[in-house]
Formats: sequence, C-alpha cells, structure tokens
Amino acid sequence: MIPNPPASDAPDLLRRRVLVEAYDPAWPQQFERLRQGIQAAVGDAAIAIEHVGSTSVPGLAAKPIIDIDVIVPSRAGMAAAIERLAGIGYLHVGDLGIEDREAFEPPPGSPSHHLYACVRGGVALENHLKVRDYLRAHPGTAQAYGELKLRLADQYPYEPFRYSMGKTDFLLTILSEAGCRAEDLREVRRVNTGS
Repeated sequence: MIPNPPASDAPDLLRRRVLVEAYDPAWPQQFERLRQGIQAAVGDAAIAIEHVGSTSVPGLAAKPIIDIDVIVPSRAGMAAAIERLAGIGYLHVGDLGIEDREAFEPPPGSPSHHLYACVRGGVALENHLKVRDYLRAHPGTAQAYGELKLRLADQYPYEPFRYSMGKTDFLLTILSEAGCRAEDLREVRRVNTGS
C-alpha cells in the first residue's frame, strides 16, 4: 500500500514523491542534448560540462533527473557563467549552503534536470566526480547502491530528506574509498544530515 502524500498545505517539496527507477539507457542522450544547449550558452565561461549523479552510471537505478555540473575555472569566473545561464532561462537560486557550487532552476518546460555551476577543484565538484567514477568502476557497489535507493524510496516515498539521509553512510563509504579527506567527509555528513 502506498501512503498518502502530506496534506495539501504542506510545501510542494514535501509532497513530491521520491521516485527511483531502473537505469534508462536514454539518460546519457538526454544529458548530451542538455549539454549542447548549455555549452552554446556558457561558451568559454566553462571549462567542462559533466554528467554526474546516478543517471551518469550505467546500470544504476536512479531518480529520473539528470544532474549536470558546469565547471568554471575559478570563483571569479562564476559571475559570467551565472549571467550566461540566465540568458537561456536558468534561474540562479544560490549556493544552497554548499561552497563553490551554485544551483539553478531549469527553464520551464525543459527535461527534468538539476544544474550546478561548480568551481574547478571545489569539494562539491570533486565529490560528484569521485562518486560517479567510483560507481562506474565498481559495478557491484553500484548495484548495491541502486538496491539501497529503491528500498529507501519505498520506505520514505514522501520524505526526500529522510531518503537522502538514508544514503549518507553508503556515500561516505564510497567517498572514503575514493580518497576523500576526513574534513570533507564530515562536511558531506553535515550537509546531508544537518548534523
């Protein structure tokens, strides 16, 4: 039995269902279409545009939302990237408490995706890339992570914060295996759990 979502006066974020699906081989193509439009807009303000998150790992169950990191060369270059992304309809919503990473709401009607502009060498970017690369290189770990996400989505279908918290220890293990520093691991725990 699927529980009812929270009452209609709850914030939209809390009513949004946590949906995790089997891997879709169309996700890389969706990323590439989005990347092309973003690249045309940001031009030389970005040094790379990376597909990150679970949809970037072949075979991994994921929420059907493409995660994209636009990599800027320095903090000083962030303003140009923000301005150019605004020019194609992205709404800058700030760093959301994560240093060297700026978040954006996508233009209305665009495919479901999260867009971040990240400073090269920043912890947030490095963590995204380390998790992606580790899971790509370790299919058994990716499968276990996908199974965990499916269980959590079933357990907390309308509680995205609890869903995220439930993944934290698994992600910290991956980041530790990938060589993250202890202080960076503590920051990831703080951001994911609020403690």
